[in-house]
Amino acid sequence: MRRVHARLRLSGEGGYSLVELLTVMAILGIVMGAITALMTAGINAEAGMNKRFQAQTEARLALDKLRREVHCATSATPLGAAATVTLTLGSTCPTAGGSTSITWCTVANGTGRYGLWRYTGSACSGTGVKVADYLTTANAFSYVTSAGSLAKLGVTLAVNLTPSVAARVYTLQDDIVLRNSVRS
Repeated sequence: MRRVHARLRLSGEGGYSLVELLTVMAILGIVMGAITALMTAGINAEAGMNKRFQAQTEARLALDKLRREVHCATSATPLGAAATVTLTLGSTCPTAGGSTSITWCTVANGTGRYGLWRYTGSACSGTGVKVADYLTTANAFSYVTSAGSLAKLGVTLAVNLTPSVAARVYTLQDDIVLRNSVRS
């Protein structure tokens, strides 16, 4: 009699059928897939934001360093818009490091992408230091002299990790006066 009651009790307990189990697993798979897609999109967005922030910070620091050297310079070449500018520095300029010429130039790093380099000497060759990256324009400099005033160097650094998306351009623009230049 005990065996009959035990069998009845065991056979009366409900469980899940294979169809129910597969349905629950399919729903769980869809929910987990959506959560994974959201997490991946968030991680990619954060990584992109960090890269843009890093590129913008490099450009700000480069402009600050360039500003210090331009303020110390007596002249610059060439006149007009250019991808390269050579600054003639006085011997007392702290960033000169004993050199009388420092050259800043943009160098292509691919299609529509330029890096800003600083070279000791009067040419963009030899040993240089890359100070900024992801610039979108080659002609970043514009040297201007005008009668009765000190010379000015215009600098435009347009930074964009994705040049195909124009809305993401971060532009730093400054007109820096050469304080040690001669009024013409």
